[in-house]
Amino acid sequence: MAGSTRAKKTNGGAVTRRLVIVESPTKARKIASYLGRDFVVESSKGHIRDLPRGAADVPAKYKGMSWARLGVDVDNAFEPLYVVTPDKKATVAELKELLKDVDELYLATDGDREGEAIAWHLLDTLKPKVPVRRMVFHEITEPAIRAAAANPRDLDQSLVDAQETRRILDRLYGYEVSPVLWKKVMPKLSAGRVQSVATRIVVERERERMKFVTAGYWDVSAVMDAGAEASPRNFGSRLVAVDGVRLAVGRDFGSDGRLKEGAEVRVLDEAQARAIAEGLVNASLAVSSVEEKPYSRKPYAPFMTSTLQQEAGRKLRFSADRTMRTAQKLYENGYITYMRTDSTTLSETAISAARAQATELYGSQYVASAPRQYNRKVKNAQEAHEAIRPAGEVFRTPGQVARELESDEFKLYELIWQRTIASQMADARGNTTSVRITGRAAGGEEVTFASSGRTITFAGFLKAYVETVDAEAGGESDDVESRLPQLVKDQVVTAADLSADGHSTSPPPRFTEPSLIKTMEDLGIGRPSTYASIISTIQDRGYVWKKGSALVPSWVAFAVVGLLEQHFGRLVDYDFTAALEDELDGIAAGRQERTTWLSGFYFGGNVGPESSVGRSGGLKKLVGSSVEEIDAREVNSIPLFADEEGRTVYVRVGRYGPYLERDVDGTSQRANLPDDLPPDELAPEVAEKLFATPQEGRSLGVDPVSGHEIVAKEGRFGPYVTEVLPEPAEGKKAAKPRTGSLFKSMSLDVVTLDDALKLLSLPRVVGKDPETGAEITAQNGRYGPYLKKGTDSRSLTSEDQLFTVTLDEALKIYAEPKKRGRAAAAPPLKELGADPVSGKPMVVKEGRFGPYVTDGETNASLRKSDSVEGLSDERAAELLAEKRAKGPVTKKKAPAARKAPARKKAPAKSKG
Repeated sequence: MAGSTRAKKTNGGAVTRRLVIVESPTKARKIASYLGRDFVVESSKGHIRDLPRGAADVPAKYKGMSWARLGVDVDNAFEPLYVVTPDKKATVAELKELLKDVDELYLATDGDREGEAIAWHLLDTLKPKVPVRRMVFHEITEPAIRAAAANPRDLDQSLVDAQETRRILDRLYGYEVSPVLWKKVMPKLSAGRVQSVATRIVVERERERMKFVTAGYWDVSAVMDAGAEASPRNFGSRLVAVDGVRLAVGRDFGSDGRLKEGAEVRVLDEAQARAIAEGLVNASLAVSSVEEKPYSRKPYAPFMTSTLQQEAGRKLRFSADRTMRTAQKLYENGYITYMRTDSTTLSETAISAARAQATELYGSQYVASAPRQYNRKVKNAQEAHEAIRPAGEVFRTPGQVARELESDEFKLYELIWQRTIASQMADARGNTTSVRITGRAAGGEEVTFASSGRTITFAGFLKAYVETVDAEAGGESDDVESRLPQLVKDQVVTAADLSADGHSTSPPPRFTEPSLIKTMEDLGIGRPSTYASIISTIQDRGYVWKKGSALVPSWVAFAVVGLLEQHFGRLVDYDFTAALEDELDGIAAGRQERTTWLSGFYFGGNVGPESSVGRSGGLKKLVGSSVEEIDAREVNSIPLFADEEGRTVYVRVGRYGPYLERDVDGTSQRANLPDDLPPDELAPEVAEKLFATPQEGRSLGVDPVSGHEIVAKEGRFGPYVTEVLPEPAEGKKAAKPRTGSLFKSMSLDVVTLDDALKLLSLPRVVGKDPETGAEITAQNGRYGPYLKKGTDSRSLTSEDQLFTVTLDEALKIYAEPKKRGRAAAAPPLKELGADPVSGKPMVVKEGRFGPYVTDGETNASLRKSDSVEGLSDERAAELLAEKRAKGPVTKKKAPAARKAPARKKAPAKSKG
């Protein structure tokens, strides 16, 4: 078996030989190299058994039992029915065979609840006749492995009970609630204890965005001149008050577009702002106050699972799943400590290693005067492991491991190393300056401008590491400086440039994976070690999809969350879900008895806080008593808005997907909904455009070759053209019509028959490769136009090339090395004039987060109220100016790592 190191029998017979079982072959190979010949190290390749996945997995003797489908005998102490999964039967047989030749069994699975449960399953399945011990370690280095082998412990049954209770609870929840969704929404949907709550979080944010009303407000920005002797001479300032009354800013408005109650502010309109700006030309302004304060910033705590996922998402653009897969490889190969942890503490050895390396690299003045320990633990923290850090008693620098690691592994190792080193360094120190400048405009208004500056006098830990901020949330990086000149009270300054600026409020940003993880952690929902799988699950099940890095809920998610909120509110209530985690922690700590708790939760009993599921009659009663009350049409109808004639427009979630509907003179009018249209972008004008395209499509004419009618339609995956085929003869199978997606430059209302016939001619045969004889075709795909030769695809730069690319051109493209990663840059969406600050031409481009304007130096996202078509030069320049005012975001590039030779990929640990 892969990953085994087998010991040979010795003639003396006095040496104790041990079988060590771990989860992965990679881990087995690494550990075997540290143990002597008297150890046999073997892998179980993850979980070896689980509850039945379907009727076929249920053993014959249980098939007639009423609980067999559930896999849990709820009437017999919630006894689970575990079966060895088909792909693990050979593994179990080999492990049993190995047990015959050893004197002891060491179960060396991971040291968390799941690892403890895997160890218990191995013990229960293998039924060894030799002594069994538990071997636990948190890093795979020779000292750690030898110490763990020398100091084994017994299996922790409380940890096993806690994990098994979670598994049984999740099965009860899923098998009781999911069928309700099948009956009332659509088949094959699933509900989950944590996944449904995570979906609700994303849906609630989209609801907020849909209800959001944009508010507009104006102010005046100025470039102040402090005189020829000042350094810097010019600095930015913004009008903050008029006649002693503070001007409104975005936070003063509510989501309804109105000022919040009690907001004592003045809202300037465009005319007033321009009048003030014009009235301040050549006006006398003076500094009315200067306030300087020292500040210090402590280092960030070392990584735990959730903060690693968040920072890798922000800084490296890794998904949570990608982060955890990469971290698993680093751990199993001995580069970092265990990556599933809720702890931020470091061992004394790790602290010494970090301090020594920081001193060597940056100097003693940059190291904290005393060792730093971070004892913060998140709500519902799991058993206290150490923080995620480089493995070993002496940390290897990124440069020392670069040749050994693949690209993702190097990037993540460098991130973990930097954060660990920085955690033991000195505080960053600096000064902040706040300046108020006053004067009087020509119209008599007393005006107050404000400027703020920040300088770093001692970088401290920032020398090693700067955390990436969430730009969507308006954060500012800790290493950003904005210098002001030395100013004193009553000093005269002049406004070298004045501009009336319009602003609009923005809806709360959609969640990204990092921000969703942070929200779930703050609410105490789920476990950091499961966040990656939860986020993957809600995407795989079609509840959430990604637009760039933003998480967008589907209309099916709206229907499912609406049903759960209305009829099973406790199951998706944030507080109750967090309290459930506390109760499960009680089982891990031995404060709760597993069977008693499960019985109370399922059948009803005194478990949980007031009004919990258990105290309200239990899950079985809650689900059973509510199903018949659920109106399927009601839960699958999401009212949006009233049209111009007062008719309510609904999104209906049907068996075959969502669609628009409204009542027109007693008749239902329907329209298809594209799958890639985010719910908050379904505005009245968009709905009218969709209603204007009949579901049966717009007839374009007849194909002169086939005689078939050609229609243009709006589909779930976007607009397309297709042919209408005649009904097949009785008993004959219907032929599949030709279809073709519209190009990005086309729209349903203007596409012509000629356009459609061109689209339907695809894929086009370009020719054959003279060397191999393989056919080369030009095709239009989901990600744009491309060439295809067998399994080898190459991108084309424009849609027009689909019809014009020649065989010679195609062969030339294939002769070039295949490009990985991003394709050629797309042309700009719109070209504008020159930016007044940089003097460079401004263009609008499509980015990962939607359209943005750039002058080549500064990028600024368009607001919800902005449209590409209606964006003026003035508005584009304003967006760029606002972005510049926030300061640059420093990005630190990792040095290029040489790719290590490919290693055999270890299977990911099953989550059961």
